[in-house]
Amino acid sequence: MTKLRNSLVLAAVAALLCVPMRAAADTTVKAKLVEQNASGVSGTVRLTALGDGRLKVVIHSEGLVPGQPHAQHIHGSAHGGHFGCPTLKMNDTDGDGVLTNEEAAGEYGTVFVALTTKGGTSPEDGLDVKRMPVADSQGRVDYERTFSAKTVPDGLIEHLSSLHVVQHGIDTNNNGQYDLDALGVSTFAESLGVPNIPEEATDPASCGVVQGAGMSGKPRGGVETGGAPGPEVNAPLAAAGSALLLVSAGFAVSAVTRSRRNGIADEGQTPT
Repeated sequence: MTKLRNSLVLAAVAALLCVPMRAAADTTVKAKLVEQNASGVSGTVRLTALGDGRLKVVIHSEGLVPGQPHAQHIHGSAHGGHFGCPTLKMNDTDGDGVLTNEEAAGEYGTVFVALTTKGGTSPEDGLDVKRMPVADSQGRVDYERTFSAKTVPDGLIEHLSSLHVVQHGIDTNNNGQYDLDALGVSTFAESLGVPNIPEEATDPASCGVVQGAGMSGKPRGGVETGGAPGPEVNAPLAAAGSALLLVSAGFAVSAVTRSRRNGIADEGQTPT
């Protein structure tokens, strides 16, 4: 009887070892932010999946437009897949030397998390531009936030190594603001029916692909090669993410207008 009981215990332990479980230890992956559109932006990203289901995000970047809001997102999908950063060679379809949001979006995947400074982090919550990080007077963003387990989207922890981070907002004519004189009107904004938004406000400034902790496999086609996300899963996130960028652009323009009217620089909220 004792021998039979011991055999049953061993069998039960072996079965439990075969069941996949969430790791108790923290898991950290990193990404190096590289410039897009010759923005001069560089930086680092650290994503840490904590053992209790929380997610800690730390971003240090420089070379951004001082005093301007910079929309930033974790991109990917709940189903994993391989997304990446755009390049001028592969994605500048009109050959004008500038990557627009439309040209680059095919590589992004969808907005997974809006990296706001406080409050909600879904694309819908990210519509409050006052919660977007604003570069300091030296063009730096030092962002750190830990998101509770209940706010971390399903699938993010499981696909932590398949993600990447994008920051938006460039200053091609070096006048310290987003304006129409540089690249004209944002065709992305116009496509949503909103005129007179500077192209600079919506174009990508930096992008970083996650490295470490079991990187995802090579692209296998469709969404995994950076193509348009599947509508059944990703369309709501994509639409909300687009709206986020659009509102950020509108905020930037209104800030410039106020500063010109008042003759002083408009100050943004420092990330916390």
